[in-house]
Amino acid sequence: MVATRVTADGPGRAAHPVALVDAIAARAPKARLHVVTGKGGTGKTTAAAALALALASLGKKVLLVEVESRQAIAQLFDIPPMTYGEQRLTSAANGGELFGLAIDPEQAMLEYLELFYGLKRAGKGLQRLGAVDFVTTLAPGLRDVLLTGKVKESVVRVGPDDRPVYDAVVLDAPPTGRISRFLDATQEVAKLAKFGPIRSQSDGVITLLHGPRTAVHIVTLLEEMPVQETMDAAAELQTLGFRLGAVVVNRARPALLDAAALGPDGEIDAKELAASLRKAGVPVAHAPALAHEMTEYAQRQRVQDENLLRLDGLELPRIELPDLNPPVALGELKDLAARFLVTGVPGDDAEDPSATGTSA
Repeated sequence: MVATRVTADGPGRAAHPVALVDAIAARAPKARLHVVTGKGGTGKTTAAAALALALASLGKKVLLVEVESRQAIAQLFDIPPMTYGEQRLTSAANGGELFGLAIDPEQAMLEYLELFYGLKRAGKGLQRLGAVDFVTTLAPGLRDVLLTGKVKESVVRVGPDDRPVYDAVVLDAPPTGRISRFLDATQEVAKLAKFGPIRSQSDGVITLLHGPRTAVHIVTLLEEMPVQETMDAAAELQTLGFRLGAVVVNRARPALLDAAALGPDGEIDAKELAASLRKAGVPVAHAPALAHEMTEYAQRQRVQDENLLRLDGLELPRIELPDLNPPVALGELKDLAARFLVTGVPGDDAEDPSATGTSA
């Protein structure tokens, strides 16, 4: 099992091991909307679901939201495709509950027309004519405005007791390649609408996304392209005024063989390996093939270590999750969620269930 390493300090300072939920709470204490992004293929949906489960395990009522019409939540939790509406996914420790929502742009637009213009019947007519789908497909900027508007409504909605319906909302957001455009789409609309309900709605979304109630977390792999895209996205998001939360390193491989084991030529010496095997009383026939495998592993480990050093430059809390073969089963997802709650000590397996975080 790979170590769960969570550090809240930046490079050049002693590692300060903490639970990731506590590190996030310390960095963004008012955050109730957790936006999870990452390069396509890094496992951002799995990371978002694990974070949502972790928050629910603290006794919170949490909503996990997807906006890309992939039914990814349904697949992860092994349930039928979700219709437009919030539904309970699972219970969690300490009385927590996790709900899910797959936002459909067309339904979000109908809801918007009804809420702000009282056009429920007219909206249904437009839907039958295919006009709503045409508009949301033709204007991706409008699509993003509708999606972020629905997310905002989920965050600010209050119940009969005037308390937020959800303690936290976790958004499985678009990938890093378009996360900035997605989050800032409402800014462009606000420039066009000087007054009225559209302007009011836009201002509310902008205030939420750019304010202390939102934190953006980036999921990456320890490979050159995902790490570079993570660095670029982090810089762009900060420039645009979004608050960064944490970095989730997915599919990290355990450091079973140090890169220092490589010889000057960058390879494991098969003859030395054979001699060591012979001393241990192990057959040496496969020493060359074993040396080749060990060399490849050590080289991959060196690449991982180099990319970890690059991520240190972000000075963000970070967790490393193990390499799981997709599809991720629900039991494995819960194990990942537990790692967000455990105090991670660099180099240790950090799986003591008694050492859990309590903030967030």
